[in-house]
Amino acid sequence: MLKIIATEKAPAAVGPYSQGVEAGGFIYVSGQVPLIPGKGELVKGDIKLATKQSLENAKAILEEAGASLNDVVKVTVLLNDITQFADMNAVYAEYFTDHKPARAAFEVANLPLGADVEIEMIAYVGQK
Repeated sequence: MLKIIATEKAPAAVGPYSQGVEAGGFIYVSGQVPLIPGKGELVKGDIKLATKQSLENAKAILEEAGASLNDVVKVTVLLNDITQFADMNAVYAEYFTDHKPARAAFEVANLPLGADVEIEMIAYVGQK
């Protein structure tokens, strides 16, 4: 059974998709660009602040589903400039201290809304 996850504590989807979906004990969090919830303002030009906002958005979606960052098993980070990897990674490390999920990071040509970073997550919460 699928459960759609939606929260006002994260930005609304900017297309025909859900913020998150729970299925088969997993929570799939759609890619989160650094939009400030409720304001629609994009954090841009500072990869550390942008990474923090993207992670906060993803975290809010997980929390709406009754999960946390400790349940995350896989993260994908998309950057528009891979030379900013170290700065992104420094902020990322503040969110995943003892628990370190599998992760991939890629440089891409463009991200939605001209964002500097987009982060998606998969969490495992088991069958309910």
